[in-house]
Amino acid sequence: MTNATTYRIAATLLLWSLFHLPTWAQSLTLSGTVRDADGTLPGAAITLDGSLKGTNTDASGAFRLTNLRPGTYQLHASLVGYLPIDQPVVVPISEPLTLTLRRSEVVMDEVVVLATRANEKSAIAYTDVTKRDLVKLNLGQDLPLLLNFTPSVVTTSDAGAGVGYTGIRIRGSDATRVNVTLNGIPYNDAESQGTYWVNMPDFASSVNSVQIQRGVGTSTNGAGAFGASVNVQTNALQKEPYAEVNLSGGSFNTRRATVQAGTGLMSGHFVVDARLSKIASDGYIERAASDLKSFYVSGGYYNQKSFVRLNVFSGQEKTYQAWNGVPEDILATNRRYNEFTYPNQTDNYQQDQYQLITSTELSRNWRANVSLFYTKGRGYYEEFKENDKLSKYGLPNVVIRDSVTTRTNLVRRRWLDNDFYGTVFSFDYDSKNRLTANIGGGLNRYTGEHYGEVVSGQFVPATPFRYYEDDASKTDVNAYGKAFYQFTPKLNAFVDLQVRQVNYSFLGFNSQLKNVQQQASLTFFNPKAGVTYTVNDRTTAYASFGVGNKEPNRDDYTQSTPGSRPLPETLYDWEAGVKTRTNRVALSVNGYFMDYTNQLVLNGAINDVGAFNRINVPSSYRAGVEVEATTLLTKTLRWSVNGTFSQNKIRNYTQFFDTDTGQDKRQFTQTDIAFSPNVVAGSQLLLTAVNGLEIGLLSKYVGRQFLDNTSSTDRKLNPYFVNDLRFIYTLKPTFAKEIAFTLLINNLFNELYESNGYTYAYISEGKVASYNAYYPQATRNFLAGVRVKF
Repeated sequence: MTNATTYRIAATLLLWSLFHLPTWAQSLTLSGTVRDADGTLPGAAITLDGSLKGTNTDASGAFRLTNLRPGTYQLHASLVGYLPIDQPVVVPISEPLTLTLRRSEVVMDEVVVLATRANEKSAIAYTDVTKRDLVKLNLGQDLPLLLNFTPSVVTTSDAGAGVGYTGIRIRGSDATRVNVTLNGIPYNDAESQGTYWVNMPDFASSVNSVQIQRGVGTSTNGAGAFGASVNVQTNALQKEPYAEVNLSGGSFNTRRATVQAGTGLMSGHFVVDARLSKIASDGYIERAASDLKSFYVSGGYYNQKSFVRLNVFSGQEKTYQAWNGVPEDILATNRRYNEFTYPNQTDNYQQDQYQLITSTELSRNWRANVSLFYTKGRGYYEEFKENDKLSKYGLPNVVIRDSVTTRTNLVRRRWLDNDFYGTVFSFDYDSKNRLTANIGGGLNRYTGEHYGEVVSGQFVPATPFRYYEDDASKTDVNAYGKAFYQFTPKLNAFVDLQVRQVNYSFLGFNSQLKNVQQQASLTFFNPKAGVTYTVNDRTTAYASFGVGNKEPNRDDYTQSTPGSRPLPETLYDWEAGVKTRTNRVALSVNGYFMDYTNQLVLNGAINDVGAFNRINVPSSYRAGVEVEATTLLTKTLRWSVNGTFSQNKIRNYTQFFDTDTGQDKRQFTQTDIAFSPNVVAGSQLLLTAVNGLEIGLLSKYVGRQFLDNTSSTDRKLNPYFVNDLRFIYTLKPTFAKEIAFTLLINNLFNELYESNGYTYAYISEGKVASYNAYYPQATRNFLAGVRVKF
């Protein structure tokens, strides 16, 4: 049976479930009101354990759940700032419920990310990943791999085994177009705009929740959200003391050791949490080893109206380079090939982060959240360069008698020493009735020192010999205002306006092709608006429109002149969707149309300084449908699936090819955007076989991708369908709160696949030829772990 056939069968079974399971319910209703000592509470979340039913209280604090079957349920009611309650209810019930929530004795950490997170009224597509979800998947892999089964996500690993350099694409947008914040604080590299998770080993062990917003999303801090936003919140307040040990290991000599502990709330106000981690792996690719260390320490003071928390965390990585991939002509005979053999061909980097986070209730309606942050990064990558030109390093040719030497073998290090600091803030307003609003923004400053050193080599002066220096600085300021208004019990609307200004100083080429320090200043306006309509307690529909703008990255500036420098990119994002729930089925469908002006792509052209820089294409788009569904097939069997079906096109495109005499160009229309599969799907089939044992079949399908923008089948990534099998057995002995054993068999059916690659196309003898390289992912392998919580 082929992978495609298997996937079609799975899709058919799911559709059958969606159409048939809702008919099992009877038309019974559960209604009520949620209030506190001062009045009713709109926006409280209501869920029923044992079903997929859920809703939020309306502007008057009322809720209503219909189409329930007779039986006893555990009702859960929660609202930020209040203690959640659990209450058994028997359906049918004779009269509406009144649930009273009590204000929490201390403020919870979640309030600091509310301004930048989406909610049920945001009219955008988003997915929340909880700590419980992450714990099940986390055996030491980088965070992108733990998000692999969320909608529209494609992940990749340079080393092939999920440890070391990993990448994530969402709706085909790479890491430089995905905004990442940690507790509302920007994380993307200010110059490249990418996110390097390898600098935060085992960070997932300190994460409480992740929200992925697809498309423009809501206004946030830091880099322009051009394809998606990933909003990460670290540990939430835990009132009771705890300790936890995680040990795991498996194929490719992968091993992890993590120890974490917390004091709980001491004297009703103070808390300290800490974590220490060590991860190592040889990698699937030859010599693609990783040696990773990290720690996380957090201390806080809490009272009923405010808190202050200091987070200090650091990651240190040493990885053997696997950046160049496997050439296509070697792939069939040696999938694990690595062209680097120099023993110290490594990347070495340490990143230290400091976050001071505060939140204060100003009145019953207003809250202020202010954070300060500082990130220090420093490190280098080392390379052996064979027979390299002396002139590249500013060194003279060596003349010995009649012999002139222009090349030599050498070892070089390229350094980056940077500082990133600033503040983010929000003032949150809740009228406790129809209006909620946020006013916020941020200011950050980046300084980066780039330099290169020759550390050994013949004909080189005393080492280390510094052969280039390049200092850069960047200031990023943004301010936003958001408002949500409940016009009627069924209709809510929002408006979200952001202004962002970027000032960048860098060493670039002037019009005479000389390196001089240059400036770029850009101002962006990013408006967003949408409406949400509650059809009934089961179904909600929404629609929104948003604008995103994004500046070019470091190479776009430094490898061009003012005349060839690209323009910023602009995205017009239309989203619309519907969500519905029954006792046994939760379904959401989201349609999107992302219309780009001046999207930046590689087209093979050589610019006026001899660089293969990205260029603006006037018009391109991504259009698709995202479907998410969860169904309770039985009391012990849950199936969650998602699928994205899309078209990703450049309307008119010119590709340049090198020839023996220069460059030639060819025209294309309605061509596919590189690395943008038309189909991406994920599945998690979870069976609670016996008490404490969960068996999960985790599946991922990624359709065909192209390595460039020509839609050429000579330059492509083949589709792949990968299945993992996971066993989790949990015990609750007397001497510990919990012991969990996990066995994860990755790539169960031994699929041979590549998740990333690159190409160089050229014209030889009148025909287009290609050099392709790929990043193979590991064949069948396993990880096993034990987690002990005290």
